[in-house]
Amino acid sequence: MNLRRPNANEATGTFNRSRDVVPMSGICTRCVDGCRGGCEIWLSTFRGREVLYPITFGEMTAGADKNYPIDYSHLSIQGYAIGAKGLPKGVKAGPDTAVFPDVDTETEYGWKKKVKMRLPIFTGALGSTEIARKNWEHFAIGAAISGITIVCGENVCGIDPALELDNRGKVKKSPEMDRRIETYKRYYEGYGEILVQMNVEDTRFGVAEYVLNKHKLDTIELKWGQGAKCIGGEIKVNSLERAIELKKRGYIVLPDPTLSENKAAFKDGAIKEFERHSRLGFVTEDGFFDEVERLRRVGFKRITLKTGAYSAVELAMALRYCAEAEIDLLTIDGAPGGTGMSPWPMMTEWGIPTFYIQSLAQQFCDRLTKRKIRVPDIAIAGGFSSEDGVFKAIAMGSPYVKAVCMGRALMIPGMVGKNIGEWLKAKDLPKTVSKYGNTVEEIFVGYEELKKKYGKELKNIPFGAIGLYTFSQKFKAGLQQLMAGSRNFKLSLVSQKDLMSLTEEAAKISGIPYVMDAYRKEAEKILSA
Repeated sequence: MNLRRPNANEATGTFNRSRDVVPMSGICTRCVDGCRGGCEIWLSTFRGREVLYPITFGEMTAGADKNYPIDYSHLSIQGYAIGAKGLPKGVKAGPDTAVFPDVDTETEYGWKKKVKMRLPIFTGALGSTEIARKNWEHFAIGAAISGITIVCGENVCGIDPALELDNRGKVKKSPEMDRRIETYKRYYEGYGEILVQMNVEDTRFGVAEYVLNKHKLDTIELKWGQGAKCIGGEIKVNSLERAIELKKRGYIVLPDPTLSENKAAFKDGAIKEFERHSRLGFVTEDGFFDEVERLRRVGFKRITLKTGAYSAVELAMALRYCAEAEIDLLTIDGAPGGTGMSPWPMMTEWGIPTFYIQSLAQQFCDRLTKRKIRVPDIAIAGGFSSEDGVFKAIAMGSPYVKAVCMGRALMIPGMVGKNIGEWLKAKDLPKTVSKYGNTVEEIFVGYEELKKKYGKELKNIPFGAIGLYTFSQKFKAGLQQLMAGSRNFKLSLVSQKDLMSLTEEAAKISGIPYVMDAYRKEAEKILSA
């Protein structure tokens, strides 16, 4: 099975000249001396480490395209012609009472102090990348009016150009972090929350104390990793002065901007940008519990953990440690990774894929539960974009999985909405949009709904936020339809019984019955009666 073609990909701007390619290496079957380009080997010959990353890094998103043997498409959702679970007390199920628009899609997470969301989705960590910074208002306000959580990712304070540190090296002032939090809070309606994520550098800078003391945030998120990479977060900067500044702040910056040869190469134009890397985290049991205790002592009401597509050992550690520490939400991020801010080979070739890591997590959670150990609420991340995938993840992870963390799928509506606003202003609507109309009222199907709710304030809500809200309403309707078809009128009632595996291998991995075996005994009883 050809799962991925190495040595050429649109994400890295590389391609094969030959029509025929060696599957293992990705090298053209006929490699010609004099070739003008441009596979990854060819481009790496003179651009070196740049080719490890997607092109226009930070200006676009990129999702790894490895096609794994088993994924969520190997599951299908069960539909029933009888029954209706989760209707209001005293309501008898029937054609006039069990209608899909009444399906309750709300979810909640938390150990004791719960957070409610109108939908079982929330954003991935939108941190120090340029694409997160310049689109933050669209993402944050869109999440707030949609009633979902937004995660402010790592390194936001650390790369803030206006960052001020005290004499201990702790954050004294961070206008960028202030903007991030205040933007979400401005339209917060009691559903979801903004939580800030911390890595090694954030902990050293005292980010947790800053956001708690200044902004009174209830939740902080610790981070072990993500599905895109097993190294620290990274961005690129195209200024020598900026690169030196970040190095002085303690970050790993490559190539080293303080070396004379690299300064000369930048001046010559050979080095066009520098990479800023975060450090690897090292997890220990004592260290984890000490940090959780410290953060609670500081004053946080909730603590969450984001972990990545590491081995089964780290997954077991995350589940067991979070259970003992009473962590409010554990987000498990499977491979392949997704926003494009990672080395391309790592995005495509490391880590346990989402379907597999969720299957492992389910087995581990069941084992802990049998031992009377309460496991934390869980969110699954790693390649989801639609309501059917979210339904499958929640059903497969029942009763532990409460939501799905989505990266690009919630960034795209923000960017599309923003661009529609810019095209309207410039009177340059593409035909793909203008076929629906030439005014904001005609284009956005939910505009009048928001106008009724927000009145004159709607003029202050950016178009990207309107786009994200519109997407969320499509998502809600689609999820309601799938839930109604499986006769679940409350999200908490969705279970593994509502799924079937389409292949025997998927059944073996997930424990979800093979389609030819699902409900077979019940069917046989009817036939034998």
